[in-house]
Amino acid sequence: MSGASPIAVTIAGSDSGGGAGIQADLKTFSALGVYGASVITALTAQNTRGVQGIHDVPADFVARQIDSVFSDLAVDAVKIGMLSKTEVIAAVADGLARQAATIPVILDPVMVATSGDRLISEDAVAALRDRLLTRADLITPNLPEAAVLLGEAVAEDEAGAAAQARRLVALGARAVLIKGGHGTGAMSVDHLVTAEGHAQTFAAPRLATRNTHGTGCTLSSAIAAGLARGLTLPEAVAAAKAYLTAALDAADRLAIGSGHGPVHHFHAIWP
Repeated sequence: MSGASPIAVTIAGSDSGGGAGIQADLKTFSALGVYGASVITALTAQNTRGVQGIHDVPADFVARQIDSVFSDLAVDAVKIGMLSKTEVIAAVADGLARQAATIPVILDPVMVATSGDRLISEDAVAALRDRLLTRADLITPNLPEAAVLLGEAVAEDEAGAAAQARRLVALGARAVLIKGGHGTGAMSVDHLVTAEGHAQTFAAPRLATRNTHGTGCTLSSAIAAGLARGLTLPEAVAAAKAYLTAALDAADRLAIGSGHGPVHHFHAIWP
């Protein structure tokens, strides 16, 4: 950690509805005591019912944002979210290559919104795998995203998820956390596998709520916040899992929109 104020930067798309993307990331950073900066890669016209439009930020301006943030702020961790175009992925990869290699990078390969709307082009999937998979210290795909990255069917059980995590590590990922939120059963189980061979599971009760908008963004940014505060990777994942579970448990206290509402990022702060 660089100093008294841990700093994390999110490189992701904006959610005009406020439940996911840049907005969820910054809320998570703030809730966990980390100063948040941002690099916006796309604007979405979005609410709790779905995504009505996407406007990509030009790649050269994404690069300019990265250089502006890193030239002034002592960044302790990076979270990467929605990158919908190959040019933007290249700009992010090149921009991070200009920074200190020791800054931990969390890549959440966002592909589909909670509403089911696709957020990434087909050719961008290969670029994501080729340019950023090996640069990230941790990638956090859900079950469908892991399958897309591997070109395989979605894992049907925990053994299959763990096996896919190992295959993603074999592709060059330094560590993989396959999230179990799209699975079945009473428990939501996430599988962490590292290039060094460490394997660990993180389980929490599966909660009955429709307000799940932004869960993936929230978990990955919470992990980044933990790393910015000096936690080890397993510690950061465990703390992030606990934070997200509490945010989901409190989600129904909010009444936001008429579709899939957001998780409650400030459940521990708001009365």
